[in-house]
Amino acid sequence: MSLDDKVRSILTSEVIWDAHSGFMPDPAADLNNLRIWRDAGVDYLSIDVGFDLLPWEKTVATLACFRHWILARPADYALVSSTDEILAAKAQGKLAVTFDIEGMNALNGRVEMVAFYHRLGVRQMLFAYNRNNLAGGGCHDEDKGLTAFGRQVIDEMNRLGMFVDVTHTGYRTTMEVMEYTDRPVIFSHSNPKALCAHGRNITDEQIKACARTGGIIGVVGLNRFLGEGRTDSKRLADHVEYLIDLAGPRHVGIGLDYAFPVEVEGIEDIISSNPHFWPKNEYPEGKTTYSSPGQMKELIEVLLRRGQPERTVRDVMGGNFMRLAREIWK
Repeated sequence: MSLDDKVRSILTSEVIWDAHSGFMPDPAADLNNLRIWRDAGVDYLSIDVGFDLLPWEKTVATLACFRHWILARPADYALVSSTDEILAAKAQGKLAVTFDIEGMNALNGRVEMVAFYHRLGVRQMLFAYNRNNLAGGGCHDEDKGLTAFGRQVIDEMNRLGMFVDVTHTGYRTTMEVMEYTDRPVIFSHSNPKALCAHGRNITDEQIKACARTGGIIGVVGLNRFLGEGRTDSKRLADHVEYLIDLAGPRHVGIGLDYAFPVEVEGIEDIISSNPHFWPKNEYPEGKTTYSSPGQMKELIEVLLRRGQPERTVRDVMGGNFMRLAREIWK
């Protein structure tokens, strides 16, 4: 089989999975831009509806508006709750979506809110977004570790069947989460610190601990976290292959954190005006650039050209997250 045939086979027969969107969670967001993922051949996307900088009420409003928009367009999009529904959406040419929340401030201190969000389509929640919260510590804060409230949240997420996500979370908290839970834990969009020494990236110890839980690390496509100022597919592949070598091919995925091009300037303004969430030494002035969903095909080509087995490439591009969702989601 030729390289082109292998790429075509992966795109048509595998669920191509992007574990996290990076556009602003706002009720006014122009979701027509979701066609960027559809046109790129992505089959599933986890859409961010809130993060810890925002009041929890805005997360609820964003979730309501995003749900309404997607449900009003059943010809193109499917709000899913199972892997069977993802497969059905792919067969019909639709983009399957669920939602995620970055940080536990959206719970407003009440563990009962986890079930509320789950019922409305949230399937993964991060423990912290750069700063400490009631559940645990952030990666740009003096990490206080997993709290009693955080343990209650894990128990509830496990009961409901949600991905426990420790992206943006402090080292101590991530390790304590992975030690506490008996279910797989994910880093939906994190890169190895060994290839890019940024405080938002993760150590080899965190990567191996995640793999021991049965979890997955999703490679993120921002220049700040890829290193060398790059977002090209070869640089993405560098991070994918590092994780494959360290954690094993069953523990690697993709979570691009891609933002709509029209939003980039506004996102830069938010970053520069909130240095407590994005410290100046970690986020110096300069444009953030993004690997796009349109690079998924090229990433497959690069990995195959580098000699990665077709089965490994299939797993990285979506097979691993599909397997984990089949195991965890309820």
